[in-house]
Amino acid sequence: MAISVRGSSRQGRRDSFQALAEINIIPLVDVVLVLLIIFMLTAHVMEFGLEVEVPKVRQVRNSAEEHPVVTISKDGEMRLNESDVNINELGGAIRKKFPGHKAVYVRADKATPWDPIAQVVSELGQAKLDVRMVTQPVDSASRRKR
Repeated sequence: MAISVRGSSRQGRRDSFQALAEINIIPLVDVVLVLLIIFMLTAHVMEFGLEVEVPKVRQVRNSAEEHPVVTISKDGEMRLNESDVNINELGGAIRKKFPGHKAVYVRADKATPWDPIAQVVSELGQAKLDVRMVTQPVDSASRRKR
């Protein structure tokens, strides 16, 4: 904070002093911009541990329900939320970690071969769990260009 005192002291007399109190907001703006950049760079990492680009479809159903997420990378690596899981133990692991859940989100990379996805869907079906596939909406701007 800067304070400036103005007065005329040339003639040796004391005129009325005025105190100007101004807040310097430039450091505040600098800090906010740095925090914004840090947040923008780390926000995509906070979603899930595996880098997965899900397929884009025309119609996406928005759901605010909380369910376990099985993520399959393009290499076939599989995770249940944040932890690695074996496909043979998938149904039991979901029942153990998330008791009472009847549905599971399956999030697979668009470059993943169909076989691992089919195996996961089969295992979840045998465990009597409802399978919900995670997709992204097609960007309306890119649809217009075609």
